[in-house]
Amino acid sequence: MVHAKAVDAPSSPDPIKPGTGGNPWLVLLAVSLGVIMVMLDGTVVGIANPVIQMDLKASLSDLQWVTSGYLLALAVFLITAGKLGDLFGHKRVFLIGVAGFAVSSVGIGLSAELADIIPGVSPVGALIGLRVLQGLFGALLQPAALALLRAAFPGEKLNQAMGAWGAIIGLSSAAGPIVGGVLVEKVSWESVFFINAPVGVIALVMGILLIKENRSQTLARIDWLGVVLLSGAMFSLVWTIIKAPEWGWGDSTTLTFVAAFVVLIGAFIFWQSRARQPLVPLSLFANRSISIGTFLMMMVAFAMFGAMFFLGFFFQGVHGLTPLEAGLRMLPMSAGMIVASPLAGMAIGRLGPKITMAAGLLITALAMFLMSQLSIDASFIESGIPFVLLAFGLSPVFVGATEIIVGNAPVELSGVAGGLQQSAMQVGGALGTAILGAVMAAEISSKLPGYLGPAAQAIPPAQRAGLEEAASFGVAPPGLPQQITDAVHNSFMDGMHLAFLVSTCIAVLTAALTLFVKSGRKTEGAPVHMG
Repeated sequence: MVHAKAVDAPSSPDPIKPGTGGNPWLVLLAVSLGVIMVMLDGTVVGIANPVIQMDLKASLSDLQWVTSGYLLALAVFLITAGKLGDLFGHKRVFLIGVAGFAVSSVGIGLSAELADIIPGVSPVGALIGLRVLQGLFGALLQPAALALLRAAFPGEKLNQAMGAWGAIIGLSSAAGPIVGGVLVEKVSWESVFFINAPVGVIALVMGILLIKENRSQTLARIDWLGVVLLSGAMFSLVWTIIKAPEWGWGDSTTLTFVAAFVVLIGAFIFWQSRARQPLVPLSLFANRSISIGTFLMMMVAFAMFGAMFFLGFFFQGVHGLTPLEAGLRMLPMSAGMIVASPLAGMAIGRLGPKITMAAGLLITALAMFLMSQLSIDASFIESGIPFVLLAFGLSPVFVGATEIIVGNAPVELSGVAGGLQQSAMQVGGALGTAILGAVMAAEISSKLPGYLGPAAQAIPPAQRAGLEEAASFGVAPPGLPQQITDAVHNSFMDGMHLAFLVSTCIAVLTAALTLFVKSGRKTEGAPVHMG
């Protein structure tokens, strides 16, 4: 545990108080529209990935970068973005994030055209670069949204607000697979990014009209040295996670980036203990609930994003569904969150975070285990049951961890707390995508030769090298015997099953940590509790 003095109440005569950020429910609606744009994007990218792969001739590494490049930008910039909101105003930063996210989304849809006019840039390269830019604007948007909610709602209603927030996010996630499937199948994969433009315009108008500005009254400047040290450390960590499967975990380049992370994070912690206005006050982590909540958010994102990355390939590649049919298959989880999130907020308010979050993680573990048993020809019911369980398992953890992190932080540091919560999610997602992706690829590589058997001799040499990578997508190259196609599908299923089993173990082990958390503070202006 970090030993640090408590964060004192604001000394300004006009400190931020919850309930002063505008009509709370209108603020919730306005900021939700902005975040819905991000959630729609995340959902439809999973549906669009197989089509992007075929259209742009992208490799598995390329597609991982479409996801990981976005996560990298988010993870590196989120805490700094939260601090910018605390200093310059959360409404202003939120609106900049919404506008930039919408514009960069349109750019992604035009990535092929941009590649034609930019020398040396491929369509895949343009897409990845714009996804990174999109991640930077998403980093501005998300912590500001949570801080605006923190300012709008009094402490005793924060659980209720977070539950409603989760339901709105669940609704957008539920719409995402259907909208994405229709657009990919009937229009084009580019259209799933263009859809962010009208959503962004509506969010901008509502944000301008409905949200009142708020910012910390005690901050005068940004800790730029802290920004540089933390950004460097986060970049080194996430870059290592993304590239280590390609380099090898024992490779000198991997170890160099690990060493850079250790040195930079050590220097950051040392500087934060001495800076007059630190980027991340260490006293936040002296609060046990904030520390555990951050770790819980990271681990549940690890399990969810890592294991879910390949579901689009399972449904469209192995199962042979269309994009719309794949979206419908994922609907039970997204729709379940509409019901589960407000119930989670009510349960946390009545039972407290310990029991509610522990139960959620155990339900998540059960759902992940059932997914590890899915067969190639799994029916809608067979896949739908674990998806519904996953919705009721993840919702208490996401709602609870968010309330614990943001609710236990002083209001004047709500932007930093929101950035911390989002950083934990994105780092966890990047870890899960990279590590579980590596686990899955290793399992496929191990099992594919056994499934092929003597049939391997029938594969033309030109296709043999790419067969293993094709197996990572669950798709066998055309024109090969059925036995080879079956081998590709079976090895993919083994890899996916192993990824879900790892996620099951993580959910079970993480459940024990919920016994040490406390609810967010119900009064304002008091020092941060050091429990």
